[in-house]
Amino acid sequence: MSGHPEPLRAVIARHGLSASKALGQNFILDRQLLARIAAVPGDLDGQHVYEVGPGPGGLTRALLDAGASVTAVERDRRCIPALDELRLEFRDRLSLLETDAMKVDEPAIVGDGAHVVANLPYNVGTALLLKWLSGEWPPWWRSLTLMFQKEVAERIVAEPGSDAYGRLSVAAQWRSRPRIAMTVNRSAFVPPPKVTSAVVHVIPAEQPEGVSPRMMERLTEAAFGQRRKMLRSSLKQVPGALDAAQSLGIDPQRRAETVSVAEWVELARVISSPRP
Repeated sequence: MSGHPEPLRAVIARHGLSASKALGQNFILDRQLLARIAAVPGDLDGQHVYEVGPGPGGLTRALLDAGASVTAVERDRRCIPALDELRLEFRDRLSLLETDAMKVDEPAIVGDGAHVVANLPYNVGTALLLKWLSGEWPPWWRSLTLMFQKEVAERIVAEPGSDAYGRLSVAAQWRSRPRIAMTVNRSAFVPPPKVTSAVVHVIPAEQPEGVSPRMMERLTEAAFGQRRKMLRSSLKQVPGALDAAQSLGIDPQRRAETVSVAEWVELARVISSPRP
């Protein structure tokens, strides 16, 4: 059925498709590369996958070829005819939603235990990642395998003290484990973006006890929103934060990018805990 699929370049030409800059689209045409991306989460045979921005369906086919059932969300209706062809070929293993991924209630649509695999549109990638990293824990997803600009990928996995370390690093690392699975040269895309890309793989970890996710958000938002300021200035926005920092031996003259994920967790725990 899927041994020798039509080249993606031909699919795109047949449907008169072109990547939309406004939608942040960049298509990957290399089916071997798409198969490698689909392999990052591990064996997908019989697994459920949620895909955002499938475009002409290159990664979608790679996921279906790997044995997954796929729920794909595409807001660009120009791509729907190409995806409909895949739906006809793979029948009940592909479901399509024509909507904006930022508005999807994933647990209601996809259920629990799905792998998310997506060549994310660059203009919504970070917002979607933050959406999936927030909320109830453990999350509805089993793993995230996502394409980002390499610069964003490096921010997700950054260590304290590095220029890339920031709010996104803490959000990704305080209760999940991100890694860069592979880098992807700009020449792999049509049209080629101006930057190198990278695939990030994220798996959930246990949420530290006694830590409010909302407090983690408030702390990092305040601290990294003014990252050049010392903590004694930036943390004034969060009641009790400075006293908590001093009680933990965190010098208020430090800057946010020097504070480790573990220290942010401890700080949030102290502020989150009820006062005696």
